[in-house]
Amino acid sequence: MTHTEMYYSEIAEAYEKIEATTKRLEMTDLLVNLLKNTPKEIIDKVVYLTQGKIYPDFVKLEIGVAERLAIKALAHASGRRESEIEEDLKKSGDIGETAQKFTAQKRQVTFFQKPLTVQKVYETFDKMAKASGAGAVDTKIMLLAGLLADATPKEAKYIMRTVTGNLRLGIADMTVLDALAIAYGGGKEARELIERAYNISSDLGRVAKVVAEKGLDGIKKFQVIVGEPIRPMLAERLSSPEEILEKLGGKCIAEYKYDGERVQAHKEGEEIKLFSRRLEDISDQYPDAVELLKRHVLAKDAILEGECVAIDPDTGEMRPFQELMHRRRKYEIEKAMEEYPISLFMFDALYVDGKDLTLKPYPVRRKALEKVVKEGDRVKIAKHIITSDVKELEKFFLEAIEDGCEGLVCKSVAADSVYQAGARGWLWIKYKRDYKSEMTDTVDLVVVGAFHGRGRRAGTYGALLLAAYNPESDTFETVTKCGTGFTDEDLAKLPKTLKPHVIPHKHPRVNSIIAADVWLEPKIVLEILGAEITLSPIHTCAMNVIRQGSGLAIRFPRFTGNYRLDKAAEDATTTNEITEMYQKQLKKIAES
Repeated sequence: MTHTEMYYSEIAEAYEKIEATTKRLEMTDLLVNLLKNTPKEIIDKVVYLTQGKIYPDFVKLEIGVAERLAIKALAHASGRRESEIEEDLKKSGDIGETAQKFTAQKRQVTFFQKPLTVQKVYETFDKMAKASGAGAVDTKIMLLAGLLADATPKEAKYIMRTVTGNLRLGIADMTVLDALAIAYGGGKEARELIERAYNISSDLGRVAKVVAEKGLDGIKKFQVIVGEPIRPMLAERLSSPEEILEKLGGKCIAEYKYDGERVQAHKEGEEIKLFSRRLEDISDQYPDAVELLKRHVLAKDAILEGECVAIDPDTGEMRPFQELMHRRRKYEIEKAMEEYPISLFMFDALYVDGKDLTLKPYPVRRKALEKVVKEGDRVKIAKHIITSDVKELEKFFLEAIEDGCEGLVCKSVAADSVYQAGARGWLWIKYKRDYKSEMTDTVDLVVVGAFHGRGRRAGTYGALLLAAYNPESDTFETVTKCGTGFTDEDLAKLPKTLKPHVIPHKHPRVNSIIAADVWLEPKIVLEILGAEITLSPIHTCAMNVIRQGSGLAIRFPRFTGNYRLDKAAEDATTTNEITEMYQKQLKKIAES
């Protein structure tokens, strides 16, 4: 084996250890060791594989193997009947475990079996992703069967999990950045530089390769590139105009907060790509938005941000976000465009004709946006005012509500009001109607565990353990158990929906005193409405922040029926936000 090659067994060994740990620091150490032992020439591939993919999210290529096809490939490789494999899978609930078992009992022995290399596995996955046309399914099955025939049982486990999209390691991008800083940046203090490169490229594999091969000097040369999405800047939230203006230095730009899907538009000549807040290429779902931007963006090359909002085809009035989700489909796009037309409301310019604007103050970026966007009926710049007056801000807020918006986003006009890619900060503050009273606002929480149902709910889950995200520790802290608001149909589907994310123990990034019947990797985000927030000795959200020995809990939670598919787990409501909601509630009680 050459010095640029690596056996896939080394990855499988590392994955097994990572999967077994319940400690986040140990998980990072194991990842550091894996990255240090990886040849620099292929470190990008190892990083992608460790994320459970073969390309960054913005590249529209997935391995795309359904469980059904995986079973066929395993049957072919092991010489066993599909029905036997299906039977075992029902018991194990994990295609990886089943593959490990059947590979160990292979009836067909391959002579002169060569050990699998990372390159061989990656290249095979790549061929599977690119297989198209009439024979694509058979091609994928044969390629996968070939890999499984050469794999050891442990390798088969992780190959199978990867191709079906259920690697279950739960390694977040931030954990990989920590590991890269330690392995190749000289320590955690290099994390900020490496994270900036990732935030403006969204390509963790490329960042890994550059830091491994060229060190921090290479990382410093990273630039914004049209076609590579910039990780979105996020806003904090406050519930009164007085607090907002005080936090923003007495003056702000206040913009309508539209109830739509945030999109990042990349224009390169005549080609336009749209990326979601999760960095997925969603251009195919919005061909009308692509055409609108071709006509209304005057720059040759640009990266602009806006909100894509569903409108009533008869009145032109804005419709709620839920209606826009009908556009999230692969087929009958033309029909969806007629039934759910859209308008675009642009609010930021990150790059224009060779100029990176991300480090410029927001007023400069907004002026650049106004220069390059030609407004029309269905493409507008977000409605705004510049104000230092509390009453004017409140009046504009009420206008936004009247016009069908969620509220306002108030933005700093200071010299340091740069675009904080991938970060949530106080340069942007959300002011939404629902934040004005205790828990009339919904929160987005992550499912981290489940409890078996009883009585009428036997055979499904009776309640879910939900958590808020703590970005400072990169952990998920429990805040409530929710069992209401689910329809009978929701309950029937829950085991199947959650099955791909079931793991054998509490995830290392989950902070929980409560023992769930079933643990889940933090992936699925639900919208929840509660009655109030209280101190709790058993929930870890903001533990010891308000009072020693107490965290915060949401009482009487109810599922709204909204699965937040547009949000990653790390985009969920933060522990700081829950803390602030609790403190506002106390203040309101004290004043009444």
